[in-house]
Amino acid sequence: MNINATLKEILLPDVPESQPVAWIGLDWGDKNHDFALQQRDGPVERGILKAKPETLHPWLRQLAQRFGGRPVALAIEANRGALIHILVQYPWLKIYPVNPVTSTRYRGAFTPSGAKDDGPDAQLLLELARDHASKLRPLEVQDEQTQKLNALVQARRDMVDRRTQVLNQLSSLLKSYYPQALDLVGNLNNDLAIDFLSRWPDLISLKATRPVAMKRFYFAHNLRRVQLLEQRLELIAESVALATEPAFVEVCVLQLRLLLDQLRVFRKHLLIIDAQIKNLFAEHPEAYLFRDLPGAGPQLAPRLCVAFGSVRRLYPQPESLQKLAGVAPVREKSGQQLWTHWRWLAPRFLRQTFVEWAGQTVMHSVWARTYYQRMIQKGKSHHAILRALAFKWIRVLWKCWQSRTPYEESCYLKQLLRRKSPNALAT
Repeated sequence: MNINATLKEILLPDVPESQPVAWIGLDWGDKNHDFALQQRDGPVERGILKAKPETLHPWLRQLAQRFGGRPVALAIEANRGALIHILVQYPWLKIYPVNPVTSTRYRGAFTPSGAKDDGPDAQLLLELARDHASKLRPLEVQDEQTQKLNALVQARRDMVDRRTQVLNQLSSLLKSYYPQALDLVGNLNNDLAIDFLSRWPDLISLKATRPVAMKRFYFAHNLRRVQLLEQRLELIAESVALATEPAFVEVCVLQLRLLLDQLRVFRKHLLIIDAQIKNLFAEHPEAYLFRDLPGAGPQLAPRLCVAFGSVRRLYPQPESLQKLAGVAPVREKSGQQLWTHWRWLAPRFLRQTFVEWAGQTVMHSVWARTYYQRMIQKGKSHHAILRALAFKWIRVLWKCWQSRTPYEESCYLKQLLRRKSPNALAT
């Protein structure tokens, strides 16, 4: 007789294999995690865990042994990404990421005073998992390739945003003591600008350079248009320093060198991450659905790929992705009043992906350009049109994704003509 199996039968209630045998509410903290756990027909157990992997993994292994690896529902606030990375390693956990707004409003419904404590928060999360699971969306884990590609494209976007901050700081600094450099280098984000400012960090050192040396520099950086070259040499000859106080200029030069070093690092690592994205996207099994989309290109095609992923049950209808991406409008009704507004608290990167790509399709897709022009004539704003266009594109791509059929502009235009859509009739 298997004693362990008999003990499990006694300790665990007789429930279907697909149903959870227990629920957990886990409230994340910087140093400690509060949890509330309830087994079916049992009391609520509360406890505190140190916010360390060395504590969390043994606790989860104990739970796996206690419940025999049977399903356990766990609710956690959605923005606790580091902790979720640990939880997804245990397949018997059914994880419900709860939007912080949801838990806050649920708490406020029973605590009008606004009082907050980590222990009761864990209890509230437990109740959400136990009593409202049907209204929550369980976490679905994408395949390993999609996860890595998603991490890469998000890391790239973060790098680009931080590089933009450095470029804005560099531009502002030059305007404060060396504005002529902005006209002499043009775009700050290129080798010519970085080498120019490294060699001539102020106007005094620049004016001390002979014109023949300047010509050699520009020639070496592939600037050989005679008219533009003469204009820049003339500008150098006529330039007057904005600031000449050594105490001020020397500090500005120090700041300039710091920003140039940061810019070099960003440019170096962006090339590395771009190469990794290109290689991984080329190997992705879903890439054929996104690589040739109008206006997608090497940056947006991988982002669209990870936006859909490979788990098709995650978006059973196009509306599920439209709402998640924040491009589906929200309608509110009260009495005789009805108003529409855009969706708050949507994942920013996901919404940016679809809206930015919709903007590119205006230049590369016939029906998208027609739709944009029609909406402009109706007085709609640029950003409102792009969100509405992204809404339409998600529906089109969702159908292609579900049927595993690459998008073809000519086929879609024929469909629009058959339906007598104004987006086709105006082409």
